Amino acid sequence: MEQQAICTCWPGATVWLTGLPSAGKTTLAHELAGRLRDDGRRVEVLDGDEIRTFLSAGLGFSRADRHTNVQRIGLVAEVLARNGILALVPVIAPYADSREAVRKRHQGSDTPYLEVHVATPVEVCSVRDVKGLYAKQAAGELTGLTGVDDPYEAPEKPDLRIESHTRSVEESATALHALLTERGLA
Repeated sequence: MEQQAICTCWPGATVWLTGLPSAGKTTLAHELAGRLRDDGRRVEVLDGDEIRTFLSAGLGFSRADRHTNVQRIGLVAEVLARNGILALVPVIAPYADSREAVRKRHQGSDTPYLEVHVATPVEVCSVRDVKGLYAKQAAGELTGLTGVDDPYEAPEKPDLRIESHTRSVEESATALHALLTERGLA
């Protein structure tokens, strides 16, 4: 098997994909990661569900626990990015102050950080309902669902806003790849 050369000519960076549950964040992150790896880029996807299972096991969904979870993920992303890896982070991160703290962490180490809002309406997310969360909430089996009965503070000025319900995954990945190229990160 032929091994592909990895180019270390790009700086590391964190791309935080925020949006409601079932907005398409993880799907977009994996599509982009595949493209970037094909180009020889070192990429890691820090999936919010995996992080909650391992790094943030034991945390609940209170505002404080959500903040702690986002800060843990932000630290891991910043360390990866500071060491030349492009960290794609498809994590809801519902609170603006939590995302801003992650941005400031990156600024403190002079590490590029981009915020991408995967802006999918809750009505579309509830139809997609990848994990069955919206159905459980509607049946009264779940409370605290972000964007339904728990707040989601959409970014006011993201680096990019992607309306995943109006374009394909491939088109969304192309738009994000173009932003990374424009910023010298891909």
